Amino acid sequence: MTGERVLRADAQRNRVRVLDAAESVFAAYGVDVPIEEVARTAGVGVGTIYRHFPNKRDLVDAIVTERMRRLAGQARTRAAQPDSLALFEVADWIVAEATVKKHLGATTSTPASDKPPALQAIAADLRATLTDLLTAEQRSGTIRSDLEPPDLLMTLYGLSAAAEHYGWDETARHRAISLAFEGLRGR
Repeated sequence: MTGERVLRADAQRNRVRVLDAAESVFAAYGVDVPIEEVARTAGVGVGTIYRHFPNKRDLVDAIVTERMRRLAGQARTRAAQPDSLALFEVADWIVAEATVKKHLGATTSTPASDKPPALQAIAADLRATLTDLLTAEQRSGTIRSDLEPPDLLMTLYGLSAAAEHYGWDETARHRAISLAFEGLRGR
């Protein structure tokens, strides 16, 4: 037993409905919306939400963790079939998440040690996948050989912060990533 509580099927369905509804409501109206609105949208009582998530921060963290889990899974799948676009596509997905995080009030100013352990583990997995993609593209000569994983992470962080601040759409995001990747190309 891992120490995690196993939920009944109906409780698991309610949890998923709450997460889906909260993600939708928070993205549309921000995290200051009353929890009653999330409950109404999910079709559950407020008590159901608080049984799964003792406070709103826990609910937001659960949403961000699930989004990051999906992103890390997509990145791993894409890394299993690397080509010259793999790293660019994963970078695009990461930067796209920045605009969603802004709507969820999930600021990047929270120290890594204060993030939930599940989110820390997912972030480590994503960093490892990025390192694998970087190494593969360096071997093929498409990315500079002197670029190190922290350099790539700094670039992605900068692009993500700009996307979050300016609310980039897909076109602006692709342009910014393309320009940044021009500086990372192998010579």
